[in-house]
Amino acid sequence: MSTAILDTMDTAISVPAQMSELTRGQNEQLLEQMAPLVRRRNVSLDLSQVERIDAAGIAALISLYGWSRDAGHCFTVANATPRVAGILTLVGLDRILLSHITTEQPYSGPLLERPAA
Repeated sequence: MSTAILDTMDTAISVPAQMSELTRGQNEQLLEQMAPLVRRRNVSLDLSQVERIDAAGIAALISLYGWSRDAGHCFTVANATPRVAGILTLVGLDRILLSHITTEQPYSGPLLERPAA
């Protein structure tokens, strides 16, 4: 797995190439590549191609967040697919990691069928 890094102002946007899953096995490669970067600067990890995440992937994101915070930097997840964003929300990490989410959630119609008054 190779990673493209786009440098914008003070934040590096990291795009893991050909990464469609953040699961056991891929998590170790991501940690090896990203650990030095999150310790040096702010990083936003683009997960637009990741359709699947498991407990090992979640643990990797938590580790990257912790290392970044310990070094005085910020770590966020950007462009998470709806499925990945939903899982991160389910485990309570959306408030910490998804501060720059840019994917649109699909519209599922009105939530209320009755008029308000």
